[in-house]
Amino acid sequence: MTPPSPSATWVQRLRRVCWLALLCGAANAACPPPPALPSAEQAATWAAKAPDRGVLWRISKGGHSSYLYGSLHVGRADWAYPGPALKAAWAATEVLAVELDPVDVMPALAAMPPQAPLPEPLSRRLEAQARAACLPPGALGALPAMLQLSTLVLMEARRDGFDAGFGQDVMLLAWAKAEGRPVQSLESVQEQLDALSPPLGELQAVVDGSLKQLQRGQVRGPLRRLAEVWARGDLKTLADYPRWCACADSPAERAWMARVNDGRNGPLAARIAALHGAGQRLLVAVGALHMSGPQALPGLLAAEGFTVEALLPSK
Repeated sequence: MTPPSPSATWVQRLRRVCWLALLCGAANAACPPPPALPSAEQAATWAAKAPDRGVLWRISKGGHSSYLYGSLHVGRADWAYPGPALKAAWAATEVLAVELDPVDVMPALAAMPPQAPLPEPLSRRLEAQARAACLPPGALGALPAMLQLSTLVLMEARRDGFDAGFGQDVMLLAWAKAEGRPVQSLESVQEQLDALSPPLGELQAVVDGSLKQLQRGQVRGPLRRLAEVWARGDLKTLADYPRWCACADSPAERAWMARVNDGRNGPLAARIAALHGAGQRLLVAVGALHMSGPQALPGLLAAEGFTVEALLPSK
């Protein structure tokens, strides 16, 4: 089985699965520019020539293999196509497993009870950053604070040509749904929200630190570096991300990052092992930062008895 050729249908699906990052098309030159979607001809050219990017492992146990792919949740337009190794992994599997299927997010958020408000000074700063991103007044107000910040970071990424709609996991989801391939979520919306939300005592410090990054223009440089490091599959530099991202400088920020990355890896590994153990041949796509550090997913799966073979970056 191979991914279908890019088409107008793929572009339409891309528009649908990019939820809040595509909330607003900026018209003002000072606004983050909206993503430029490729023509069908340009998409076909990129798809035919796409190189391998990211990190990929074959994980084998019980007489069959699955594949573990470290994705980036944003990308450039020409990155939204698989290279040869990822195409081969797609063809060798039958189920796509992702952290969370985005189609589940908005209904779950709509059903959430109102969130406790942040202190007024932080709320005003968040709203000011939303205005700077040219989002409509009140567009983010109903979201948990950390999702508001995530959306603002995604909007900043547009200034360098990155967009959530061109992330590899989004691309794989679009192809899976176009083919009717089953999709498994490794987490529920609530589980991910719980992981992303710092304890109340740390929340204000994490929000304050993230807002300072945005206000000082310190987001784009680390994002560009993260994208470059991911594209070449540089796990060593990925593992050092907390040291150079300017996003883990306080104890609260470091604790939050450890919970969001290492803290989720044990349950993610257990869920992958269970799905594989049920006989499913999985292509697992989760954020590449989960593949580095002392609690990296490949290591946890090896401890579960999997044979783990690195495929990307190729030697």
